[in-house]
Amino acid sequence: MNSQYPNNSSFSYDGVQTRAVSMDAGLRAYMLQIYNLMAIGLVLTGLTSWVVASVPALTMIFFGYNAQGHLQPNILGMIAIFAPLGFSLLFGFGLQSMKATTARGLFIAFSVVMGISLSTIFIAYTAESIARTFFVTAGTFLGVSLWGYTTKRDLTGFGNFMMMGLIGIVLASIVGIFFQSSALQFAISVLGVVIFTGLTAWDTQKLKEMYATSNSNEASAKLAVLGALNLYMDFINLFLFLLRFLGRRE
Repeated sequence: MNSQYPNNSSFSYDGVQTRAVSMDAGLRAYMLQIYNLMAIGLVLTGLTSWVVASVPALTMIFFGYNAQGHLQPNILGMIAIFAPLGFSLLFGFGLQSMKATTARGLFIAFSVVMGISLSTIFIAYTAESIARTFFVTAGTFLGVSLWGYTTKRDLTGFGNFMMMGLIGIVLASIVGIFFQSSALQFAISVLGVVIFTGLTAWDTQKLKEMYATSNSNEASAKLAVLGALNLYMDFINLFLFLLRFLGRRE
């Protein structure tokens, strides 16, 4: 019995070690899939925004000029602005029942529609300031996301606090529509940068933990699409809030 114990112990340890290595490789592939899909979405959004803003015929399909000569969305533009909300609800309630390929297709469509709704930033801001803000956002996002992936600290409480702050920003933004205040807008912008920086770390950690619950390649692929959507939205919102500080208007 004693002579057999070391062999059994070694076999058990080797088995656990093999599973750990397999899990680690699968997790890396899963996270890489998320980041790649997110990057594709950002590229499509950026290209769509630039093309719509650069081609007057396309601009006038979605926007028009009011009596003061300011550009504002028409009916199609309003649809494009609110369509991302519909896509988000569709992902939230229908992801489990759809195939991974369908989810990826919807994410691509979502990225293009988001590009249409954001096209006015290429009209309102200089290309140089947009590029500068993008690189600042990318550097911040990568650093924070890497921290969220590697940290051993449980960010659940931190993330919940950030979500409460996000609700506060939404309410403050609604108030700001009726009571124009530069101080309020500045505070919202600062909080927006802080909150979406924090949410990037929390979402990254959540995605890492969710991988352990997926029981098939199909489930993992759908989680990757959902993860790409979450990180994409963190990036876009962080970029927009930073643009308020770093953007230079035309």
